[in-house]
Amino acid sequence: MFFFFFVNTGKGRNSSVIAIAVVVPITVIFILLVAVFIFWAKKKRRTYETEPLAEDRDDITTAGSLQFDFKAIEAATDNFSETNKLGQGGFGQVYKGTFPSGIQVAVKRLSKTSGQGEREFENEVVVVAKLQHRNLVRLLGFCLEGEEKILIYEFVPNKSLDYFLFDSTMQNQLDWKIRYTIIKGIARGILYLHQDSRLTIIHRDLKAGNILLDADMNPKVADFGMARIFGMDQKEANTKRIVGTYGYMSPEYAMYGQFSMKSDVYSFGVLVLEIISGKKNSSLYQMDGSAGNLVTYTWRLWSNGSQLELMDASFRDNYQTDEVTRCIHIALLCVQEEAEDRPTMSDIVQMLTTSSIALTLPRPPGFFFRSKHEQVGVDPSMDTFATGSVDKASITRVSPR
Repeated sequence: MFFFFFVNTGKGRNSSVIAIAVVVPITVIFILLVAVFIFWAKKKRRTYETEPLAEDRDDITTAGSLQFDFKAIEAATDNFSETNKLGQGGFGQVYKGTFPSGIQVAVKRLSKTSGQGEREFENEVVVVAKLQHRNLVRLLGFCLEGEEKILIYEFVPNKSLDYFLFDSTMQNQLDWKIRYTIIKGIARGILYLHQDSRLTIIHRDLKAGNILLDADMNPKVADFGMARIFGMDQKEANTKRIVGTYGYMSPEYAMYGQFSMKSDVYSFGVLVLEIISGKKNSSLYQMDGSAGNLVTYTWRLWSNGSQLELMDASFRDNYQTDEVTRCIHIALLCVQEEAEDRPTMSDIVQMLTTSSIALTLPRPPGFFFRSKHEQVGVDPSMDTFATGSVDKASITRVSPR
């Protein structure tokens, strides 16, 4: 609002001069105040673009508060130096970043050939930012400048599960008690994605390499680059572009492109068997003169009543027989060939936490490598089994990461 002050000098011309002399300075001052306010507001907003939010502020609600400045990320990673490199995959590279405040982050710099478009990338950011669970890696922000597409996640110090699980020199750091906690933590994280969050999310790439371990060895499900959101009443979807990791894919997804919550359940089952055994599902294992993957090997041990032979030798005698046996049983229920036969993640969490819940007998798994003389069933009292799949999925259709 402008105020005009007129001084009665007796001359109209002098009155106009005085009015202008008063109005012009006030206008200039007002414009300067507005400019200072805008500059201050931008500067204040800039602190959220060049530094992650404080750790006690996990209620991110807008994508704007997630935006990071590329130069700030570049400085935090020492210009993406090799010494800060944590890992590399088909999606790009991951670097450790440290901001001036001391906050450490994991910086995922997507390669230009990652296949993610700008709109898809932004949608992923907005979705993942709303996921808040102790068993999910927390997204702190993103950067989208020119051809640069970068995701900023919380830094998890103990690397990924596969770093410990498949290294004979590291396996003994994961005793049965820790592994059992990891299994239950992963189950809770996936349950949150499927049922307890505001959205129904199918991860589609559950594997040991996508499970990170914090300072206390608690698991955090990571990497939502392949995740898909389902509508309220949607049960499954189809795709011609099959993505994920060979060995963890359910039969219906690998061969026909059909995926659902039960696809994640299958991957979880494979993951549980790997956690118990310390072996990769993708490797071949000999038993009774025939070879098979870890799922097939476990099924044969189960059929012979010798399932405890699956256990990692590093356990020695430090384990609970009933816990290990129950986890193997649950895993076999998860990897059954028919999706409808597999339990939901809600069922699985209850099975893991309540030992009094009776478990049904598992049917043969998907991708079951059956020898020429092998029977399909293991118990005459059981229902007729569906024929086990032969692993004929074309790996050329798969986009391994």
